[in-house]
Amino acid sequence: MSPINIALVGAGRIGFMHAGVLRAHADTRLCVVCDANVDAAKHAAGDDGDVAVTDDVNDVFTNENIDAVLIASPTGTHCDYIERAAGKAVLCEKPVAQPHELSRANQCAEHIKNKKEAVQLGFNRRHDPGHSELRQRIQNGDIGKLEKLVITSRDPAPPPLEYLKASGGLFADMMIHDFDIARFILNDEPAKVCASGAALFDDNAKAIGDIDTAMVIMQTTSGVLCHINCSRRACYGYDQRIEAFGEKGMLVSGNPRQSEVRAYGETTTAARAPLKHFFTERYADSYRRQIGAFAKAARGEVLPSPDFEDGRRALILAKAANDSLREQRWIEVNY
Repeated sequence: MSPINIALVGAGRIGFMHAGVLRAHADTRLCVVCDANVDAAKHAAGDDGDVAVTDDVNDVFTNENIDAVLIASPTGTHCDYIERAAGKAVLCEKPVAQPHELSRANQCAEHIKNKKEAVQLGFNRRHDPGHSELRQRIQNGDIGKLEKLVITSRDPAPPPLEYLKASGGLFADMMIHDFDIARFILNDEPAKVCASGAALFDDNAKAIGDIDTAMVIMQTTSGVLCHINCSRRACYGYDQRIEAFGEKGMLVSGNPRQSEVRAYGETTTAARAPLKHFFTERYADSYRRQIGAFAKAARGEVLPSPDFEDGRRALILAKAANDSLREQRWIEVNY
């Protein structure tokens, strides 16, 4: 089957990573890279000369040869670009909007509700093999009735100040991935949220009123508890784990390591290589799988997962966490 012709909008850190996946994937043909910074667009396009470069996003949306658009531009453009991509499938990076712009996400949901082409959200962790297997084994009944879900999410180091200023805060920028994977695994909607957080080590976070460390408790409509803990710093690498606990036991999706070899010597026993250092390494396989799933959705072979509604609901949880932190109370979630 022929690959889909795809345009990339946004050639920053995440866009550059996506460009490499799109160029290498058998199901996609990267045709155009668009960014206001032409040098960044050229860098993402690669050196083979087959990928067009533009700084005008209209060149993407009016190009009839483009089947799909991957949106990796700043968050404030996401809803606008999703709406403008008429006749094209869309894979949009998270979040769909900032928490204080939830009404804009609701408007976008109404605008695209009859859109025939797929709209998929960039919550790549759904496509991680370990996380996917954990979810499937819960559904298979391996641990009986699920009672508690614990998600650990820790970055190696805080992002720079300029990134933080535009991030929308830890809940919308970082923990929103965990809100989505929680919904994906729980298969039940969180009904209430309680959040706590602090700026414990990052002066940049303190300077702009953000946090670098957070814990969130959620309870679903059926009573299952979910605990998410996040940190912007982990000196030992990129730490991503999920633990599912039920009446018949426990399932854990852990961290892949750079090597599974264990070494024994005069000074150490059973030492192992450190964790993957960042998300581009830890989730390299899930990003490839995400693109493969999107290509199938763009062809109409499968429904997009996660879809725009999943993105909207993750944003609602991020807003609830912000409200809970500010008001220091449980927040009832209204979808």
